[in-house]
Order: sequence, then structure tokens, then C-alpha cells
Amino acid sequence: MSEAAGETVTIKKYANRRLYNTKSSSYITLDHLAKMTREGVDFKVLDAKTGTDITHSILTQIIMDEESAGGEQMLPVNFLRQLIGMYGNSMQGLVPHYLEASMDHFRSNQAKLREAFEASIEANPLAKLAQQNLAMFKAAASAFVPGLADVKPANGASAGKDHSDELDALRAQMAEMQAKLDQLGK
Repeated sequence: MSEAAGETVTIKKYANRRLYNTKSSSYITLDHLAKMTREGVDFKVLDAKTGTDITHSILTQIIMDEESAGGEQMLPVNFLRQLIGMYGNSMQGLVPHYLEASMDHFRSNQAKLREAFEASIEANPLAKLAQQNLAMFKAAASAFVPGLADVKPANGASAGKDHSDELDALRAQMAEMQAKLDQLGK
């Protein structure tokens, strides 16, 4: 999906349970809506016959599908019981705002934790040593498995000039060691 951020996409749900994306002029599934949600695409789902906004029930259905997909469940039973217990309670009106603020706070803390972790790796000499060891291991492996050095890192980052020089030096050392081993084997 290539819906632009900031633009609300209208999805129509027909009586036959089919979902129609009015922007892309195509039928979609709940999985597509889940993907759009993860990508931050804003959408609203309307009942095609009445025009009623049914976004809430569709999102709830996506959550139920995710919870029953067989993987690890995100919503603990105790939380669900407490949530159900809040319906009809005098505090029911506050719960949605509290949950939304809690989720925003959780996401903010998650981003801060990720940044702190990345910063600590750069400042930690043991982490730098681990990175050097990994580079040496890759260099050694590339000596025995041709083409392994051409594989890019999973995060898409490319090695810096210093890492490249270190790898070249390690490859040269490995080649010298291989030549010595070959001579000893004769």
C-alpha cells in the first residue's frame, strides 16, 4: 500500500463482508488493514449501506484475529478481565484516555530505551571489542566461504572506512596463514 501519511483512507465494508479501499480502488483483507495500521496509515471503515463508521469494531476484530493467530498473546487474561470489569463502571469514560496516554508513554519510553542502548554500545569498550571480534570472525569466515564478505549487514548499513581497512588487513593475514598451512601440508 502506498497511502500517504496524514491522509485518511476510506474503506467501505459491504454486506458480503468484503472490504473496499476507495483510494486504491481495490478489495482488501483484514490483514491489509493490520499492515496499514502498523505502517501508520490513517483509515476509517464505513458500512457501505448505512455509511456508519465501524472502524472501532474492525480494529477490535483485527486485535482478536492477532490474539488467536496462535502466536504469543499480547493481552493477558487478567488485563482482559479487568477491562471487562470497567464496562458500566463510573470510571469507564476515563479508561480510553488513560489507555491511550499509557500507550503513548510506553512508545516514548521504548524509543528512549533504544537510543540509550545504542549510545551505550558506542561508549562501551566491551561492546567495541565484541564488534571487532565479529569483524574478525567475518573475515575468517570469508576466507573459507567465498562471497561471504559481499553480504550486506541486515540493517542495511555499510561498513565504514576503518572497518574496511581492518577487514582488508585481516584478510591479508588470513591469506598468509593459509599459504603457511599449505607449505606445512607439503
